[in-house]
Amino acid sequence: MAEKDTHTRDGAGPAEPDGGTLTQAAQAHQNTNYLDEEVNLLSPSTAFMRDHLKVVWVSFIIWALIVFGPVTATLVAPEMMTTTMPVLGFPWHYFLVAFGAPTGALILAAIYARQRDKLDEKYGIDPSTPASTESSESADAAATDGGVAE
Repeated sequence: MAEKDTHTRDGAGPAEPDGGTLTQAAQAHQNTNYLDEEVNLLSPSTAFMRDHLKVVWVSFIIWALIVFGPVTATLVAPEMMTTTMPVLGFPWHYFLVAFGAPTGALILAAIYARQRDKLDEKYGIDPSTPASTESSESADAAATDGGVAE
């Protein structure tokens, strides 16, 4: 069986399926065995985990401001937040909690997805291909309950 050539012609590094070379971050990610790495939310052990955790924490802080900001503003400045909006006729606090918070959460979800796609691209992760390396033998062994493994 012939070995698959994993380097570019110039020997610069591993080649991607489309013929491009992987970034240094992607090479490091592919060479990391994540099952052996410690998962710690306060001190991530790999560059991918650190970058992903930054996205998660920033998203969390923005979410907390979107959800609890109008409520806190109503507590701090009730006269301003309970005034009626000129166009819609709703009080500001009602509009911000009923419309602003859910809309902000949806926008934040889209931003998170985009940031995660950027991280996947940076680290050479292709979400369209399964990462499973199980052989058909192990799949057969997993059907011990009498079911048929496919």
